[in-house]
Amino acid sequence: MSGPLVADPNPGSFDAGPSGTIYITGSASALASWQSNAVPGDQSWRGDFSNGQIFVQKTDGWLQFFVDGGAYSLPSLGTRYMSFDDTATDTFGVVPQAYLKIQPVSAVSLEIGKLPSQIGNENAFTFQNVNIDRGLLWNQTPSFTRGMQANYTKGPLNVAISWNDGYYSNRLNWLTGSASYSLNDGIDTFSLTAGANMGRTGYSSFVTPLAQNNSAICDLVYTYVFGAWMIDPYLQFSDISQDTALGFAHDTSTYSAALLASYSFTGELFLAGRIEYIGTSGHTVAGTPNLLYGPGSDAWSITLTPTFQHGIFFARADASYVGASDTTSGYAFGQHLDRTSQTRFMVESGVLF
Repeated sequence: MSGPLVADPNPGSFDAGPSGTIYITGSASALASWQSNAVPGDQSWRGDFSNGQIFVQKTDGWLQFFVDGGAYSLPSLGTRYMSFDDTATDTFGVVPQAYLKIQPVSAVSLEIGKLPSQIGNENAFTFQNVNIDRGLLWNQTPSFTRGMQANYTKGPLNVAISWNDGYYSNRLNWLTGSASYSLNDGIDTFSLTAGANMGRTGYSSFVTPLAQNNSAICDLVYTYVFGAWMIDPYLQFSDISQDTALGFAHDTSTYSAALLASYSFTGELFLAGRIEYIGTSGHTVAGTPNLLYGPGSDAWSITLTPTFQHGIFFARADASYVGASDTTSGYAFGQHLDRTSQTRFMVESGVLF
């Protein structure tokens, strides 16, 4: 969890005998929102659930596991909202994460199963992030992958490498890796994550966009945590090569930057924010992959999120604006997909137990 929301410090647990202690936690929340320039199939006003999940895990010993079961919604800026009822069916299923972790020694571990992606600087579920809506850069990254991941930790250094199915394609042809190093007792952390499709994947779906799943992508992240402040700027780049077999007549790429931050006023009251920019290369010609609001388009956003958490209860609100330029009619906002901005207000409340 990126904060400012925190998990229950006294999670539910039971003694499973020789297996050790099993922890059972969860998230239950609902949201309401209004937005301008809704796209066809979306609504200006809506209310919905955002999380109804149970997490079961074992966190010690040489054999550990994590299972996440339930339903969820995945709201993100500049995209059509998918309802809580449909999201799990159309994305990652009612068990979006489930993996075994083998840890023979403290410094080394191996994870196998449905894993959170190493790529990107925002997480999949609303409660994991500083804002309710994920950002424009998150829209370019995978959320969960199926595969295996090896981890090495020694002091301030953390390194991991994974062989997986990229954007949930069920084709094991992605290689990803991450490395982070902390300084000043964890106040400053520098991270690099990167990944690429090592072959070609013709399959696509809602969560497996054809262009992104045949890309190379990396993130450079700096995190500062001290006192009441968390400041988290990062850069993100991706590249898709020309591939006539996939219908990509031209190379295209994204180049992006974002700043996430939060400030704690009282330990229960926080203000979080995000500002970001994403640009894409290419021109509106046949065969150029569209990665945003038409080939060669760019966009920026700003989001502010006041947050309150007392014990397991939380409530927060998003106010956000997305502006786009060099868009292609038919790929932007509004009922005719020709508007270049969208304003959104969202509130979310629930419990982390």
